[in-house]
Amino acid sequence: MTTQPGLQGNPIYLDYNATTPIDPAVVEAMLPYLDRHFGNASSTHSYGRATRQGIDTAREQVAQLLNCASSEVIFTGCGSESDTLAIRGAALAQQRGNHIITQVTEHPAVLHVCRALTRLHGFRVTYLPVDAYGRVNPDDVEAAINNQTVLVTIMHANNETGTLQPLAEIAEIAHQHSMLVHTDASQSVGKIPTDASMLGVDLLTVAGHKLYAPKGIGALYVKRGLQLEPAIYGGGQESGRRAGTENVAFMVGLGTASVLAREQLASSQVRIQGLRDTLQYRLEQYLPGTVHLNGHAMERLPNALNVSIDGVIGEEVLAATPEIASSTGSACHEGSTEPSAVLLAMGMSHERALGALRLTLGRWSTSEEVEQAALLLAQTVRTLRASASPTR
Repeated sequence: MTTQPGLQGNPIYLDYNATTPIDPAVVEAMLPYLDRHFGNASSTHSYGRATRQGIDTAREQVAQLLNCASSEVIFTGCGSESDTLAIRGAALAQQRGNHIITQVTEHPAVLHVCRALTRLHGFRVTYLPVDAYGRVNPDDVEAAINNQTVLVTIMHANNETGTLQPLAEIAEIAHQHSMLVHTDASQSVGKIPTDASMLGVDLLTVAGHKLYAPKGIGALYVKRGLQLEPAIYGGGQESGRRAGTENVAFMVGLGTASVLAREQLASSQVRIQGLRDTLQYRLEQYLPGTVHLNGHAMERLPNALNVSIDGVIGEEVLAATPEIASSTGSACHEGSTEPSAVLLAMGMSHERALGALRLTLGRWSTSEEVEQAALLLAQTVRTLRASASPTR
């Protein structure tokens, strides 16, 4: 495996769910489309044909990862744009209703577009609760459906806990009532098999920077025949759903990242899950009886470990451990001292949620880093506990 130069000599990186380093093979594939193949893909001359071929190849590569037709892949600017195109696009294109079903621990990209549809277009949205593991009950989905429901949008895997939703079961229920189903699969694509047909969804979001591709590129699976209101109006690129002259180099980057993910998926799942489990075991060993897993023990991403540690605040632990780069919750909420809304929605106490650490591993994580990280975190926790006042 090639090394990642940005990680060399720097803190141990345990924040892969926030963003992944670009794989050097992805950079190499992109370079010709930055310095040589500059043509507009809409042009019919040789310069345009070269970039069009790059886009077509990349689209097919993403489609192979999702097990769908290349015509069902739309390139976007990011995962958030894919969510907007899917939810807003589907909602506004439907003529028969104005009700959407989602759940409380969705990414803000989903929650905010739902709120915008309520504010601007009069849609009603049902926000379903989750259980103590962060999972939606499929029976709650069925109970929420009415004759005005047009869309169910439930994420595949939570970005903080890694918890997987029973998506195929939810999709089956929704389709029995002729509902469309969207899933934000930004965190799961490339980490676990994410087959659009097996999941049974009509729309599926991909974020490039969670997949070792650059920031600023995403994709949306759109089931064949589905009509969407465009995200950007203009020249008709991306089957008329997302206009604008194509960002060819980044599309090629996402295509290459998809090839790498597909090739490495089986082996990487086993390796990274082993590292994750070792990290959890070591923390529990060094801090006995005070480390608590947040999320589902089994139905979660293989790279995700979210734990709360008694007697400390997660942000303080990380601030006092500069040798480790990680997060306490959703990366979109960094800088806030409030506990994670996701953990609170799972019924956790304020104190336990404040003690949470989100430790996520990836392609360049090693066993040596895991051992060192566990030891460093445990040392910091002991130091913080020793310095705390008796009344704290």
